[in-house]
Amino acid sequence: MTPYPQFSHLMHSSEIKINMTPPPLALCFFLSFLLCAAAGGGKWDLLLSNAGISAMHMQLLHTDRVVMFDRTAFGNSNISLPNAKCLHDPDDPASRLDCTAHSVEYDVASNSVRPLTVLSNIWCSSGAVLPDGTLAQTGGNGKGDHAVRLYKACTDNYSSSCDWQEIINGLTQTRWYATSQILPDGRQIIIGGRSQFNYEFYPKHSPTDGSYNLPFLQQTFDHADTDNNLYPFVFLNTDGNLFIFANNRAILFDYKNSKLIRTYPALPGGDPRNYPSTGSAVLLPLKSNAAAAEVLLCGGAIKGACDRARKGDFVRALDTCGRIRINDPNPQWVMETMPLARVMGDMLLLPNGNVLIINGAGTGTAAWELGRSPVLSPVLYYPDNQPGSRFEVQNPTATPRMYHSAAVLLRDGRVLVGGSNPHEFYNFTNVLFPTDLTLQSFSPPYLDPRFDNLQPKILSPVSGSKIGYGQQIPVRFSVDPGQLVQSTIMVTMIAPAFATHSFSMNQRLLVLERGDVMPVGGSAYQIMATTPGSGNLAPAGYYLMFVVHKDIPSEGIWIHIN
Repeated sequence: MTPYPQFSHLMHSSEIKINMTPPPLALCFFLSFLLCAAAGGGKWDLLLSNAGISAMHMQLLHTDRVVMFDRTAFGNSNISLPNAKCLHDPDDPASRLDCTAHSVEYDVASNSVRPLTVLSNIWCSSGAVLPDGTLAQTGGNGKGDHAVRLYKACTDNYSSSCDWQEIINGLTQTRWYATSQILPDGRQIIIGGRSQFNYEFYPKHSPTDGSYNLPFLQQTFDHADTDNNLYPFVFLNTDGNLFIFANNRAILFDYKNSKLIRTYPALPGGDPRNYPSTGSAVLLPLKSNAAAAEVLLCGGAIKGACDRARKGDFVRALDTCGRIRINDPNPQWVMETMPLARVMGDMLLLPNGNVLIINGAGTGTAAWELGRSPVLSPVLYYPDNQPGSRFEVQNPTATPRMYHSAAVLLRDGRVLVGGSNPHEFYNFTNVLFPTDLTLQSFSPPYLDPRFDNLQPKILSPVSGSKIGYGQQIPVRFSVDPGQLVQSTIMVTMIAPAFATHSFSMNQRLLVLERGDVMPVGGSAYQIMATTPGSGNLAPAGYYLMFVVHKDIPSEGIWIHIN
């Protein structure tokens, strides 16, 4: 069944796959426009023409504010530091004085940004939100490579505590291009990074808590092919172990005992999918049968593409996706073909359980100046459709989002998109892809006004409610009684992600078990929903809860799992 019958005429992957030599840039723009104009779906809006910085990293907090940052060594940004501060960049040999900010907080409600103060270089770092809602951001470059930076979510813009707090030596190893994953005990594990074949935790149990070897990262390191195992894809499995994918291979890892549980088959084709051959990956929605956890991995670049791009040969990106049920007795990758080849794409879980693939390039790789042929059209992926009918091309943007772009889901169901700076410094003129300081929103088809009469509204619980594990909670919502189809109602919970370099760390969607839909008067209804049973399914912290009807989600509310 097509989730949106009104879009059943749209083109799917089997209809638009083109095998051809990559066209020149101008022709690529034209082809992208033709493909997407024929497909339709989704709406783009410009939110800010100048956010002050190029949003390389993004994290939505439970205050409905998005923390963004780029790199202190980019040179002057377009927004001044708060309180007329000026800082000496510790990573600049000339000790350059910089009076501009390299981090901002975007307020969704007011559509405005305010500058934040970050001292150490946060370039190509990682992060996770702790159970109390504090963003714990780790690593970076130069004198920031051992740093931990804490941002406590707040609404008082003028408080001195409403800014970054830094612990310069919070890590035991350098963490540049590492991945963070929040754990059931509330800590985050930080895995890998350039020349680091190990992992560590934050917060630490004791001052002597160090790092632990992870041979898999050494085994997947390919120095001859420019790394290709940086920013590994890491997911917390439903059994409490970690699924880790690097280069073209994956393992299931018991981080508590430093024990290899399982080695998965290599991804068919053998091409790398991690930085700089940057694909993306998601843990597909976890349903009542939590053991059936599946990972979907899409896009990337062929082996050797980075070195070829450095010589001016920008080869076509990969157009394949691999999907694997990681807890099966004999797990195997199942391959699919996307309608558009894509490297540096971002994959986001939407409230209705579908996947959005957005941003990126059609040729080349990640890294400075190495991507070409912007892919302007997002693609929706429907996990529950039959193979061959899972992809749907959406309306294009006119704004290329190349290297150092990011995207996050907002509470109202829109996707916030920003970034794109493939240069060593901010560069706005005489370059193929100028540094981009804009913020856009992409509204998936479920936000089309034609579906307003299908959209539910959550009446209770109220936003900010606290819940426990394995509880039955009443969820009340309203919807047009003449449109209600009870069998299509579902309740979902999403953990907002830390997004950077085409990977949304800690992204997680759960479909809650639910009882019958009961009328409670007028257009109001109630269902009993069962919360996740443990921290293995849903680590403690803040989640967005949605009620979905006929694939149309409500606005989300914030809930807090203790």
